[in-house]
Amino acid sequence: CLLPLIDFRQLPEPVLLEQVHNIVWIRVSRDITQKGYEKKRSKLLSPYIPQTQVQKEHRNQTPAPSAPQTSAPSKYHRTRSGGARDERYRSDIHTEAVQAALAKHKEQKMALPMPTKRRSTFVQSPADACTPPDTSSASEDEGSLRRQAALSAVLQQSLQNAESWINRSIQGSSTSSSASSTLSHGEVKGTSGSLADVFANTRIGRSWNFSAPPDVTTTTSSSSSSSSIRPANIDLPPSGIVKGMHKGSNRSSLMDTADGVPVNSRVSTKIQQLLNTLKRPKRPPLKEFFVDDSEEIVEVPQPDPNQPKPEGRQMTPVKGEPLGVICNWPPALESALQRWGTTQAKCPCLTALDVTGKPVYTLTYGKLWSRSLKLAYTLLNKLGTKNEPVLKPGDRVALVYPNNDPVMFMVAFHGCLLAEVIPVPIEVPLTRKDAGGQQIGFLLGSCGIALALTSEVCLKGLPKTQNGEIVQFKGWPRLKWVVTDSKYLSKPPKDWQPHISPAGTEPAYIEYKTSKEGSVMGVTVSRLAMLSHCQALSQACNYSEENETLVHALRKKKKKKLWYRAFQNVMNKMHTISVPYSVMKTCPLSWVQRVHAHKAKVALVKCRDLHWAMMAHRDQRDVSLSSLRMLIVTDGANPWSVSSCDAFLSLFQSHGLKPEAICPCATSAEAMTVAIRRPGVPGAPLPGRAILSMNGLSYGVIRVNTEDKNSALTVQDVGHVMPGGMMCIVKPDGPPQLCKTDEIGEICVSSRTGGMMYFGLAGVTKNTFEVIPVNSAGSPVGDVPFIRSGLLGFVGPGSLVFVVGKMDGLLMVSGRRHNADDIVATGLAVESIKTVYRGRIAVFSVSVFYDERIVVVAEQRPDASEEDSFQWMSRVLQAIDSIHQVGVYCLALVPANTLPKTPLGGIHISQTKQLFLEGSLHPCNILMCPHTCVTNLPKPRQKQPGVGPASVMVGNLVAGKRIAQAAGRDLGQIEENDLVRKHQFLAEILQWRAQATPDHVLFMLLNAKGTTVCTASCLQLHKRAERIAAVLGDKGHLNAGDNVVLLYPPGIELIAAFYGCLYAGCIPVTVRPPHRTSRPRCPLSVSKAACILTTQTLMRLLRSREAAAAVDVKTWPTIIDTDDLPRKRLPQLYKPPTPEMLAYLDFSVSTTGMLTGVKMSHSAVNALCRAIKLQCELYSSRQIAICLDPYCGLGFALWCLCSVYSGHQSILIPPMELENNLFLWLSTVNQYKIRDTFCSYSVMELCTKGLGNQVEVLKTRGINLSCIRTCVVVAEERPRIALQQSFSKLFKDIGLSPRAVSTTFGSRVNVAICLQGTSGPDPTTVYVDLKSLRHDRVRLVERGAPQSLLLSESGKILPGVKVVIVNPETKGPVGDSHLGEIWVNSPHTASGYYTIYDSETLQADHFNTRLSFGDAAQTLWARTGYLGFVRRTELTAATGERHDALYVVGALDETLELRGLRYHPIDIETSVSRVHRSIAECAVFTWTNLLVVVVELCGSEQEALDLVPLVTNVVLEEHYLIVGVVVVVDPGVIPINSRGEKQRMHLRDSFLADQLDPIYVAYNM
Repeated sequence: CLLPLIDFRQLPEPVLLEQVHNIVWIRVSRDITQKGYEKKRSKLLSPYIPQTQVQKEHRNQTPAPSAPQTSAPSKYHRTRSGGARDERYRSDIHTEAVQAALAKHKEQKMALPMPTKRRSTFVQSPADACTPPDTSSASEDEGSLRRQAALSAVLQQSLQNAESWINRSIQGSSTSSSASSTLSHGEVKGTSGSLADVFANTRIGRSWNFSAPPDVTTTTSSSSSSSSIRPANIDLPPSGIVKGMHKGSNRSSLMDTADGVPVNSRVSTKIQQLLNTLKRPKRPPLKEFFVDDSEEIVEVPQPDPNQPKPEGRQMTPVKGEPLGVICNWPPALESALQRWGTTQAKCPCLTALDVTGKPVYTLTYGKLWSRSLKLAYTLLNKLGTKNEPVLKPGDRVALVYPNNDPVMFMVAFHGCLLAEVIPVPIEVPLTRKDAGGQQIGFLLGSCGIALALTSEVCLKGLPKTQNGEIVQFKGWPRLKWVVTDSKYLSKPPKDWQPHISPAGTEPAYIEYKTSKEGSVMGVTVSRLAMLSHCQALSQACNYSEENETLVHALRKKKKKKLWYRAFQNVMNKMHTISVPYSVMKTCPLSWVQRVHAHKAKVALVKCRDLHWAMMAHRDQRDVSLSSLRMLIVTDGANPWSVSSCDAFLSLFQSHGLKPEAICPCATSAEAMTVAIRRPGVPGAPLPGRAILSMNGLSYGVIRVNTEDKNSALTVQDVGHVMPGGMMCIVKPDGPPQLCKTDEIGEICVSSRTGGMMYFGLAGVTKNTFEVIPVNSAGSPVGDVPFIRSGLLGFVGPGSLVFVVGKMDGLLMVSGRRHNADDIVATGLAVESIKTVYRGRIAVFSVSVFYDERIVVVAEQRPDASEEDSFQWMSRVLQAIDSIHQVGVYCLALVPANTLPKTPLGGIHISQTKQLFLEGSLHPCNILMCPHTCVTNLPKPRQKQPGVGPASVMVGNLVAGKRIAQAAGRDLGQIEENDLVRKHQFLAEILQWRAQATPDHVLFMLLNAKGTTVCTASCLQLHKRAERIAAVLGDKGHLNAGDNVVLLYPPGIELIAAFYGCLYAGCIPVTVRPPHRTSRPRCPLSVSKAACILTTQTLMRLLRSREAAAAVDVKTWPTIIDTDDLPRKRLPQLYKPPTPEMLAYLDFSVSTTGMLTGVKMSHSAVNALCRAIKLQCELYSSRQIAICLDPYCGLGFALWCLCSVYSGHQSILIPPMELENNLFLWLSTVNQYKIRDTFCSYSVMELCTKGLGNQVEVLKTRGINLSCIRTCVVVAEERPRIALQQSFSKLFKDIGLSPRAVSTTFGSRVNVAICLQGTSGPDPTTVYVDLKSLRHDRVRLVERGAPQSLLLSESGKILPGVKVVIVNPETKGPVGDSHLGEIWVNSPHTASGYYTIYDSETLQADHFNTRLSFGDAAQTLWARTGYLGFVRRTELTAATGERHDALYVVGALDETLELRGLRYHPIDIETSVSRVHRSIAECAVFTWTNLLVVVVELCGSEQEALDLVPLVTNVVLEEHYLIVGVVVVVDPGVIPINSRGEKQRMHLRDSFLADQLDPIYVAYNM
């Protein structure tokens, strides 16, 4: 409050007004600091402040008037359009409440992490350059202006400034870090501690016991010594820890610094701030429980046992006074027009004003009658032929007239009534895609409207096509436009008279109404209701036929405007002065001036008009309102209108305004006028006020506020029930049960004066217009039907009606009711002047996770700073939480003038909500608070004591379930007539082929153009390998068993170098050449290589200055290039003594960031090649095409090994060549008629996205894929069914068979476990329950079941391979269709891990482990680290037995342990990727039990903040998880390895090290 200590009763009125004006002028000028303003204010008011403060009650507080300093309308207009319109909101009851509520947070030491925004994303520019043109001509949201009537834009000094509030934790909190509120990553405002203090003794990497990461939300920080933080200059592998490392060997130093990433980065600081905020005790959550079975249930909120409950008796319907019968009332409204038009032709009916506010035209009753008669005759007789008229009585027509042309509208309306045509007034469409215009079009179409009446001026202003025709508005039917100006109308013959019958139940007109969801419905009003309503208003307002003058300042073709402009004045022969909106914009005092000039007795205004008049009061002080006997406030139903009325009365009482003249009323489209305050008697006491508890209102109960004055709502009455009507209050939801006397409900009225139906909507009509109230037992109370008004309220003492809100603004959150108007009022009571543009705030609710969540959207001023905006949002959250006891789910700020508008400039709420849900709102600031709002999550799962493996096996036997195991064909039983089997080593096979088939081509390498750049026959490859082996001995001086790094691009050189190493007895290690996403330093250092083989080009690159800056080349071993080799051969090729000797090392980085090297023996290589040959039926006459990276796993085996073993020809396509020619792979398959081809997911995705719209181009090129028998995707992950299906469907038109696409499965311990091959049944699919998977269980469901996940079989198990599904904790086997870890036994399993450190425990646990129970043979198994299950199908395998299908669910290392459940990242990422079209890729990881979601934005940066609520919503809805941080980055930021797998741990480290350069980082509160 601006004047909280003044005793107004002791001040003379001129002194009071003068001092108040001085204070307001000081504040408005903005050329003074807060401290200076306080000092100046105290000086001015000190003589008038009493020694003891007088405690005032809410109802007696006198609000301070507003007094702008303008002296001319033009200056005033400039002031308002400049953005200072918030200054008109002054001291108010609610402002004091908000001030006190925020003061409670003063001592709370907490810092919210400010969102991180790229500086280039939303650069704020000056207001004149940044603000879009205001299409509403500086109009205001009508709702927000009404609500702001009770608000002040200035909070007192008890509110802290932004900097002290945001940085509060820096001064007093030891656990929180600095609140860095910068826009770009390079700027940090303060120093802070690091997360190393919190995680000094914790580990980040997952071990095989799958322990959950530390939860810092429940632990306190501990100090760590400086020695635990690793210096930045130590060079560590980017992938972190090498699997197999000693658990005790200097791993703690790596853990403390997040795998080599300094944790005192800015991002980590903000995460710590977020954790600090989550430590705060929330209000008691709803009752939580968890049922540990296959169905997870979310509890419906239970009622609070302490909530207030209604205690009164059941109400009885309240009756209004009887409707009197006057002998001279006309039988119909048309009769009244005929009477006045013929007998009182020169009496003025309607006066229109020009833009300057001067009367420009007066329509007399005679003119109205004659022009209406001409229009009626023209409509019925001149639009068509005599036999085929265009319009017939009962048809509907649209009336499209601007608000500043009341004369034409009134003539058209009464002309339609005389022609018995049903008018449908609508707003003038401005553009083809007006907000809500499509719904208006739906109403016109459902009404069968084909004709629109308009004026000539309006027709010229409608948007046109290039041909000059009126555009086809979106969703509108085809309309014929008819101009109704007098010069286009035909004069009726003297013998033609309109048919005027007594008023009946036939429709008179249709008024459109927009529902809460945005749909438009037509309320049909009968002629009888129209007449009866005029009669009731005449009696209630005591109108006479003395030609009263009425000033009309409303601007909608609905409700009160329609009644008083078109009906009531005709009924009572009144003279209406219509003040158009364009006049109000330039001269807000114009309606007051018209009252003064015409001595008007009645004025119709809204709260906004009262505000504008107060602001412009100084422009003209000599006005008098003493003639007014009724000042009808048409939006008096808004509970916040009381402050507007009080402030206006206090200012204009000195100008003759009588207190009893203020008459608020309540209206709705369905019930029309619900109640109106009767004009009072001079000197009589004014009606009382109701000071209600907001907490009680949220439970639908009337309680006088006696405890917390901050959460009070002061409402005024809207008078009594209309004459001849009856009113009752029913429960707003469920059956129309009568409320108790102290209960809030929906107001229902029963009279002949309301609407009759929603046009064309019989079902909705019955529930609204034909309501029979029932008692508590469900029995009907009487047989009189009532109409739901859509207003919430109660009937108070003396049968006074009080309205507290609208059904459309009702927000049901956790069983409690909140009103959108109240929340907007609270938001505006916070210091909104610096942030909110013209008070434009929208509040609505969205359904998320089984409850409604409140969303607040406001337009941000163009000159608002990031700090001001964030401070305002934070304070709004605090104020709403304190006053309304409800959390805000999302608070968003959008640029000024960007929210969709209603025809008069208000915010279109339903359209705003739709844009929010679609992700098209484009906010510039956003704050999500799911941790505060979502209190109905299931209780985190508590793991039950495990059941022993023996009990599991016995239980399966009793249940008749087999043990989950499967096997491929037995290698020993397969007959082979192949000379290859006599050779035990791959090098011997190559030598044999060089002798037996020297000219047989094994390899062909293609370039981007599809031409062959290199081939290798058996003999050529053998000789090339011999030369490399000789160089290794001469230049490298290597011995047998030394490791050699092969650093080559994909090609035949790599293959030759591999066999050269085998010839020399060296151990080859393939390493990817350096590029933007990998560095060779890590495998080089770990493999202890004695030599590097590479090309001359790569050698020059490694020795360049750029490389020296990244790595120290001097520490590397000898580098030998193999481009120019001497023609020299070894005297004797090396032959390993035993097949168990090491053949090569296979290094790969997993998706968790682990670099893992495995040892492959010669026997394993031989067995692997043999299994692939048998599965795929590979022989010398076959050709296969390979398009994948050849550096690890099955990709390396297919590229380098299989062709030498099987003798088939491999066509090699380097995946990088596809970036230059997307057609390369498919055109090669078509050119060579390839039957079997192998690729990676990255190649398949590249073709799917790149060639999706070029299938026709493929056809014209003659590409046909019908030759493909198997298209195998090489992967070490769960099959990506969606991508496979998209690929199959996309290229089905060029011959690709859907059965051809399949996948493989391998792991680090065994690179090839499954491969579809050519024989056996097709891959099977199953649907499993996603919720059960989180509980480590499998429950098969039908297709289309909710929360179902489609899984595909990962190919057929290779010959010689056995798998068993094992409980990873008990190491006991599980039953069929049960989830567990996949264990494998096969002759081509790797020998073990190759690491710098010896780790016998890890080696034995992963490669040589046994089942704890049920395996008498004591088989040695290898643990793959993947979860999956085996299911016996009805299909027949190649062996003749039933086929056992293996389904891979995901890697154990990747799973996220959250809320006691196990989540697979791919499931969350799949949900996130489909929520918005602009999400290119997504990755998730956890950090201190916070879920972090990173999304790549492929669209405009304007859409970055749209993704934050969508991501939060979908993860909450589908996975029951609250997202902690949402990071929006550029495309290509998420690292992906050569197999197309996301490197999530690399991404996490880059995020924590602040290396992502994100577009936006949102920290959910």
